[in-house]
Amino acid sequence: MLSDEKTTQPSTPSLAQAPKGCCSPFFIIKVIVILFMIGGGYWLYTNKSSTTTNPSVEKSRMSRTSSVVTAKVTQGDVPIYLKGLGTVAPLATVTIKSRIDGQLMNILYTEGQLVKKGDILAQIDVRPYTILLAQAEGQKLKDQALLDNALIDLKRYQDLLAQDSISKQIVDTQIALVNQYRGTLQIDTASIENTKLQIEYCTIKAPMSGRVGLQTVDVGNMIRTSDASGIAVITQTEPIVALFSIPEDTISPVLQKLYTHAKLPVDAYDRADKMKLSSGQLISADNQIDSTTGTLKLKAQFDNHNQTLFPNQFVNIHLLVDTQHDAFLIPTAAVQHGVPGTFVYKLKEDSTVTVAIIKTGAIVKDHIVVESGITLNDTVVVDGVDKLREGAKVTVISKDSSGGKKAGVSKNASKSDAQP
Repeated sequence: MLSDEKTTQPSTPSLAQAPKGCCSPFFIIKVIVILFMIGGGYWLYTNKSSTTTNPSVEKSRMSRTSSVVTAKVTQGDVPIYLKGLGTVAPLATVTIKSRIDGQLMNILYTEGQLVKKGDILAQIDVRPYTILLAQAEGQKLKDQALLDNALIDLKRYQDLLAQDSISKQIVDTQIALVNQYRGTLQIDTASIENTKLQIEYCTIKAPMSGRVGLQTVDVGNMIRTSDASGIAVITQTEPIVALFSIPEDTISPVLQKLYTHAKLPVDAYDRADKMKLSSGQLISADNQIDSTTGTLKLKAQFDNHNQTLFPNQFVNIHLLVDTQHDAFLIPTAAVQHGVPGTFVYKLKEDSTVTVAIIKTGAIVKDHIVVESGITLNDTVVVDGVDKLREGAKVTVISKDSSGGKKAGVSKNASKSDAQP
């Protein structure tokens, strides 16, 4: 019957049942991916090759210019300095002590005051020594009277001896007595002078000019000659000295000039090495090198009239050892270091640059001495060197940062800060 008939419909095969071979979906996808990768790689290769081998592109890249700042080579006299850290020291230091025992009656100085030699600093009670002086003078008068009487007796005895009225022994005894009184009188005179000296010591005076330190004893105290601290301390600050050291490999030219009594100027700068405090000259050197540091200690003296140097102050010392005349100078920013060595980019007439190997010398503030490799008429690149190479074309923004004048050091520049 019709209801009993089974209807058969074609079924769609599943992916798992897809036919295997070159027409399978997996195979087609793999082929597409492989072809895409090959095409992309070929495109990258051909694009890079065309860029690097295209003469027009290369020419365009070579013709690209860089903006730079240049400066002309200058010429001048360069002072060569040796630098060292130094310590200021007074030329002399004196502890003021009393030379007698007594009560301190008055102090006539102010702490930190500048005093001159002979100024009165303090006063000790003089009354005990005035009494001693009166006693000594009275004793002298007494002994003088005894001597006068002995001389009268001697005269009388000599007259009697001439008359053969007394023995010679009496005369000799009287002569000895006269000499004894004369000796006593001489002792009395020395005692008076000693007491006067003690009275003079009651007034304590400055033995030298300098600056007085802090007060160590107050008025009313008993002071003695055995006191270790004394009354005050005076340091001589005009002139004043500075002790500093230089490396042993730089001492030869310094000692040669020092031993020939040549004057080597010395400048003292503050601790930050920015402000010059005073100027002086080298006066002496130590007799041996410090083996632990490999340095030689030197001493410089300064007038210090303006009192800018203070004992135990740390200063930076600049010792002028030589002057390099007619030296070539360029800004330090122009100097480069690389595989060729030390070099600069030198500007040519066709607005291109070339590498010039140089030999440098002393540094003068923001300039440096060039001993070889450039001439006075050369122009070097100061700014923009990081974009340059040999033969590169440049556009100059400013040919001379100093406006056509010599930069840094002029002829006979005596205030330049050069160091070897």
